[in-house]
Amino acid sequence: MVTSCPRTARSASITPATRSSPRRASRRPSVSAPSKARRIGVPLAALAALLVVWQLVVELGFVPNFLLPTPVQVVAALVEDAPLIAGHCVVTLGEAAAGLALGVALGFVFAVLMDRFETFYLAFEPLMTVSQTIPTVAIAPLLVLWLGYGALPKIVLVILSTFFPITVSLVSGFRSVDPDAIDLMRTMNASRWQIFWYAKLPAAADQFFSGLRISATYAIVGAVIAEWLGGNVGLGVYMTRVRKSFSYDRLFASIIVITALSLGLMKLVELAQRVCVPWKRAEGKHNDR
Repeated sequence: MVTSCPRTARSASITPATRSSPRRASRRPSVSAPSKARRIGVPLAALAALLVVWQLVVELGFVPNFLLPTPVQVVAALVEDAPLIAGHCVVTLGEAAAGLALGVALGFVFAVLMDRFETFYLAFEPLMTVSQTIPTVAIAPLLVLWLGYGALPKIVLVILSTFFPITVSLVSGFRSVDPDAIDLMRTMNASRWQIFWYAKLPAAADQFFSGLRISATYAIVGAVIAEWLGGNVGLGVYMTRVRKSFSYDRLFASIIVITALSLGLMKLVELAQRVCVPWKRAEGKHNDR
């Protein structure tokens, strides 16, 4: 009887705490829902405030209307020229997509070679760094002069703009693999292809998509810059024409379209990352808890 009392008291003291723990867990407020709402709501509120301030600045006469159109005028111009802008968008998107795809493919090949051969890395890494110091606006006229006014110079400029982020991201990802993991795979008689496929490529996936997001925005901007300096159709050509006619409302409308296209490409890259890198999605869900 005496020996059973401590056990009974101990079990009695433990049971209420054990039973009350699910209640505490159920009463705990959700963290993920408010954080997601804030991530969407705060930027939208900031954008709405910016548009209101913009409208008031012009309406109150702080800036002349012919220099800075109001958001209402910009939206009206966008709706009015929507069919024309859509035609230019198709051309610019085609050039950007072709250049981005070729830039990614070329960057992947160079990254593999730079990771495999140290001499190749030492030879091309300084050249790639120097190439990024050359302004895109300085290269575009030369490409138009050498390759004509068609789509080819625009695609080449997009390739040059997107090649560097992809290559640097992949090389950094390939070299981030733990050497002990590679040594372990070699002790198991893993081939170079198996080491690349099962160790280096998964390690570089996250950094690859980070570079791809940057390259996606560079693709649209590169195509537009090339169209500024030589071309017959495209958003860059449209911007040049409306600027020369002092139609600043249409100029702002084209800027909005270019921004929307860049953000759209970035979202497509994020969707591709969720599909191709499922472990990253699992980490995101774990962090939201």
